[in-house]
Amino acid sequence: MQRTDPPFIAVAIALAALAGFVDALAFTSLGGFFASFMSGNSTRLGVGLATGAGGDAMTAGALILSFVSGVILATVIARARPAEDKAMVMLAVTGLLIAAALVGSFAPGPVALLLLAAAMGTENGVFHRDGEVTIGVTYLTGSLVRMAQRLAGALMGDADRWAWVPYLLLWAGFVAGVVLGVGAHLRWGWGALWLAAAASAALTILVRRLAKGPVLVAVH
Repeated sequence: MQRTDPPFIAVAIALAALAGFVDALAFTSLGGFFASFMSGNSTRLGVGLATGAGGDAMTAGALILSFVSGVILATVIARARPAEDKAMVMLAVTGLLIAAALVGSFAPGPVALLLLAAAMGTENGVFHRDGEVTIGVTYLTGSLVRMAQRLAGALMGDADRWAWVPYLLLWAGFVAGVVLGVGAHLRWGWGALWLAAAASAALTILVRRLAKGPVLVAVH
């Protein structure tokens, strides 16, 4: 993970929480599929192909394609609007989440969930450098690996003894988002999608304001 100044680290944690929230909504609605966790969907795809469960394989494959499409969209936006890339990518995330909430309100089902997957793929394009993702807000396995590596370094006497903390907070943010997402889904059902859209809109405004100031980027 590339570490930015504290305000953007906080934004990354909030985006991880948003991803967890959305993932929980997709998981509880689809019965075991994900909007942001593509390793899980890839496993479901492979199991479906191996066992002849064509419906499961198609669902997993469609979610993966939607997620990839979102990543492509974020990359195109960032290259087209480099001066305001973060805000524009977040605007696209918000638009997709609003679309998912609208579809979920009038015709709940797979289309809304595909839009959620596209939104999560797009969200991963908020933090990038030279075309590469620097903070993957849905890559929780990677965050845990980096956390463990930095923690090992701290125990062995590395100068930056707290370098593992941002990775831990990113993971914790995602888990907190999942908890909130499950609670929201149990209470409001598909209406919980509007909470995700509202949170994304607030983060879009925050990112735009933060992007107007200087950002210091330190490569680990």
